[in-house]
Amino acid sequence: MSKPVSRHLPQTQFPVVDDCLQVGGMPLTRLAARVGMTPFYAYDRRLLSERVQQLRAALPKEVRLHYSVKANPMPALVQHMAGLVDGCDVASGGELKVALDTPIRPADISFAGPAKTSAELEQAIAGGVLLTLESEREMEAVAAIGGRLGVRPQVLLRVNPDFEMKASGMKMGGGARQFGIDSERAPAVLRRIGALGLDFQGLQIFSGSQSLNASAIVEAESRTFELAFHLARHAPSAIRLLNIGGGFGIPYFPGEQPLDLMPISENLHQWMPLVNTTLPEAKVVIELGRYLVGEAGVYVTRVVDRKVSRGQVFLITDGGMNHQLAASGNLGQVIRKNYPVLVGNRVAIGEHEVVSVVGPLCTPLDVLAGKMEMPRADTGDFIVVLQSGAYGLTASPTGFLSHPLPGEVLV
Repeated sequence: MSKPVSRHLPQTQFPVVDDCLQVGGMPLTRLAARVGMTPFYAYDRRLLSERVQQLRAALPKEVRLHYSVKANPMPALVQHMAGLVDGCDVASGGELKVALDTPIRPADISFAGPAKTSAELEQAIAGGVLLTLESEREMEAVAAIGGRLGVRPQVLLRVNPDFEMKASGMKMGGGARQFGIDSERAPAVLRRIGALGLDFQGLQIFSGSQSLNASAIVEAESRTFELAFHLARHAPSAIRLLNIGGGFGIPYFPGEQPLDLMPISENLHQWMPLVNTTLPEAKVVIELGRYLVGEAGVYVTRVVDRKVSRGQVFLITDGGMNHQLAASGNLGQVIRKNYPVLVGNRVAIGEHEVVSVVGPLCTPLDVLAGKMEMPRADTGDFIVVLQSGAYGLTASPTGFLSHPLPGEVLV
């Protein structure tokens, strides 16, 4: 007896009219003509705005929402997000420049990352942004640069907790990590921050990312609040900002279900009265990237050849893992699984077949869809990789084999 086929959830975020995907309110075929090239990425403003509205409705009104720019640093997209969120987090000098070009106040921009250069630290301090301290060496360097510039640096202490977020796609805390100060060392570091005269704002405690398990997120948030209450007793001044990270995931693979926000919402509503009493000056921040933008983006590539090799159909496209590394399975997957992929101008109607979609690169790793059922496609048709709004273009080896860069539009 054969095993049932595990399938992706039906695509619902982008409308389909006359069997053609609509992105940004226009047919994919027309959008491709507007962009003037394939491959390209497209991000839908409506979906970005709707996701933030959904979160606002679920979260306690006191909780602030920050956008993690590393998920997608496209300047136009960051400008759009700046009008929707309360702040943002950056992880490089390049992202810092993009963020400072938005209407977001510098004090609502935090700069994290374990290897900030002296030049980046100087940029951040001069710009008046909030520095997330990742090491004791960095703390001393920030104090020295602030003294030289005549500026009192604003800082958060990033804490590596003694717990991790269970069922998360990527562990960011617990155990030995390159990120932040181990929680048992944090009291001494907090005292040193006070001795150095830094403008202490609060804590960032981040334990995991890309989780579809609401109970795991609830447990991590609860333990984060407990740790923050403990560390507040050692802080040089009142905690004014508590960044509890995020970790909210989106479904990519067959069988995965969307994250249920309800248990997370209920847990945060239960915690907020105690947080407000114990840390009365603290603004609680949830920092999200992938969850805000991931489902609002598509990667579009065109079929340039169709061939059959020993009975297997291959659709060969003009873009691949050099632009969308994650969809190829080469950004952390142990066993390769297919992202949701469809024929954008033939979404459902017509003869279906099992095909492999491969890119133009001279490597067998360049696979966007492996033996996947979809409508029959031919030369000139558009292959669309969904869930491409986060960790797409900037997380891919665009220089590999020197193919042209893809286009990128916000519509």
